Amino acid sequence: MRRLLQILILLLAHFCISQNSGNQNKIEDLLSRSGKLFLELKNDESIENANQALHLALDSKDYVNAARAYNLIGLNYNDFYDVNKAVEYYKKGLTHANKTNNDTIKCWLNNNLANTYSYHQIDFNESIKYYKEGIKYAEKINDVSEVTYSKLNLIAALFRVANYEEGIVYLLQVKSYVETNDDLESKITFYSLLADYYNNYKNNFEEADNYYQKAYIISNNNQVEFVKSHIVDLYNDMASFYKKHNDYKRAFDFLTKKDSLKSQIYSDERLNKVAQKESEISSLESQKKLERIKAEKLLQEVKLKTNKVIVSLFIVVFSFMMLFIFSLYRNNKLRAEKNLELKAANEELFKAKEQAEEASNIKSQFISTISHELRTPLYGVIGTTDIIEEEHPELKNSPHLKALKFSANYLLSLVNDILKVYKIEENKVVLENKVFCLEDVVENIKESLETIARRNNNKIEINIDNRIPQFLIGDKIRLSQIIINLMSNSLKFTQNGRVNLNAFLNNVIGEDYFIEFKVIDTGIGIPKKYQQAVFEKFVQIERKEDDYQGTGLGLTIVKKLISLFKGSIDLHSEEGKGTTITFIIPFKNGNSKNQDFIENVEVDFTQFKPYNILVVEDNKINQVVTKRLLENHKFICDIVDDGFAALSKLESESYDAILMDINMPKINGFETSKLIRAKGITTPIIAVTAFEKEEIIDKAKDAQINDVVVKPFEASKLFQIIHELITKLNNS
Repeated sequence: MRRLLQILILLLAHFCISQNSGNQNKIEDLLSRSGKLFLELKNDESIENANQALHLALDSKDYVNAARAYNLIGLNYNDFYDVNKAVEYYKKGLTHANKTNNDTIKCWLNNNLANTYSYHQIDFNESIKYYKEGIKYAEKINDVSEVTYSKLNLIAALFRVANYEEGIVYLLQVKSYVETNDDLESKITFYSLLADYYNNYKNNFEEADNYYQKAYIISNNNQVEFVKSHIVDLYNDMASFYKKHNDYKRAFDFLTKKDSLKSQIYSDERLNKVAQKESEISSLESQKKLERIKAEKLLQEVKLKTNKVIVSLFIVVFSFMMLFIFSLYRNNKLRAEKNLELKAANEELFKAKEQAEEASNIKSQFISTISHELRTPLYGVIGTTDIIEEEHPELKNSPHLKALKFSANYLLSLVNDILKVYKIEENKVVLENKVFCLEDVVENIKESLETIARRNNNKIEINIDNRIPQFLIGDKIRLSQIIINLMSNSLKFTQNGRVNLNAFLNNVIGEDYFIEFKVIDTGIGIPKKYQQAVFEKFVQIERKEDDYQGTGLGLTIVKKLISLFKGSIDLHSEEGKGTTITFIIPFKNGNSKNQDFIENVEVDFTQFKPYNILVVEDNKINQVVTKRLLENHKFICDIVDDGFAALSKLESESYDAILMDINMPKINGFETSKLIRAKGITTPIIAVTAFEKEEIIDKAKDAQINDVVVKPFEASKLFQIIHELITKLNNS
């Protein structure tokens, strides 16, 4: 990032401010001398003069000149890349400037703060904020040159965040001023920015090269020491530019020029002198104390020459202060060493952070890929078994078919459990707030678990407190996952017994209704030594020979989901007597929004007319499963293998809806959908994919896909979505 010479205008303005008193004149002289020395790159002498002016200004509570002194000190440190010190002094100066009505110094400090954030690539958004604040003050004092330099700085910052549209507007605003004024740095900056615009935004090599050459020619006429640091940036930009376009010889030449000029400006001798002056400024308060003590000593010597006791006392005090100063010096040295250690530690932490982020991305990609690759064939297996059951009722009770279906559902459950734990741990689960009927949710869960209950000759009993509102607002899907995991676990470890689900209104605080759920079984119970461990990942207490116990993730998912609800869970169990798990979750009262619930009740898909569907799917087994599933429910469908075939088909035929696979060869589902929409086709498109819905929802919206259904899916849910989208299109 470039630093532009609005600073030169800032410094020359020091000469235009006058004060009446002798003390004020001395401050003015010191500040003027500091500014001249800064322009000559004599930073240590510049800091010394600014520091003396700061002493006098603070003593006389002259906030304007104190702000100017802080500003000059900040400029010197900024010039030597001590960024933290520069920002510290600029902000101190801004604090003092804000106590005055002097808009000029406020303008300078805002711009220099912005330069520091931008030039050292700390925070470009912060620099843009300060630049705009500086422009406001420059326009207020009607300083055209200051406005121009501030806008050039702002343009450079905007270009660094790729906001070329806003940046080029400001660049055109300053064009007239730059071309009509004989100011080398403003011209160098102007042409460099134009070259940046044509290189990185317009991709126009010839124009970019033309403007870089103009800036380079102008830089050769420079006679000002201060401008050399800006020319260093020009050489660096030109080296990067020619490297980008494979002109390595010219890139190397400009890189050599940059290194040579930079080493000339930032010599070791000058750096050491600046560091020495920083130590002097840091001990400002200590020096003032020492000066006061010296004054007292002189006074006592005049008044009490013959008093040896007082002289001895002074010597003791003076010795103490010398020790104190030595202590300060030693502490500063130790602090510098610690700073170096901290810097090294920060670099190590930054590397570790990057490695952790890379590992997290790899993990996320791996989980996504594995879940997709497993769900795709599982859709074929589960869909095929459903079709066999439907078309061959005589095989419905076949143990082989049941074993196949159970294994497929178990594998799907395994994939879903692992994915759920990963998403919760990565904070990728966001609870929904929708209206639902608790009684309906619980009854549906009971029906879905009846098969497991009959297997072990168990009974399921449901009890719901009538004080609980009929309709609640919350995430019924996550609540269902919690209850299903707990009850299915109880049913597995209970034989010839009973599993109760009780729901009570525990408390009402404001708008929150705290519902207490109890899952009570009469099963084998959990040994005390395992009761804390059952909520950990992959923990299984007992495995029966004729049953898959799953991943050991069920209760882990329960605990994590309850924490998302900001609820609590408790377990009580006795071996041979059973287990009671109690959890409490807050919900909102949804009785006033029951109309939303009524409108979202599923439609009876058996009443749908035979819609004509186009299925875009490359997997042959999934083609057969989807086609048979649709045709068994009176839908008419055509199958195509890829996106190009779908586009060709849509040129000659029309459909009520399109089922679009996402992961296909040649062209994926997103690009296919975009091409369909580009042809003006408004037919509803439903993405049918093995990817998680949250992973692709943004891309689906961008491709104007109407909805997403994840494989394997419930047929009724797919039919309902098809019906709703077609009805919505026909009514629009």
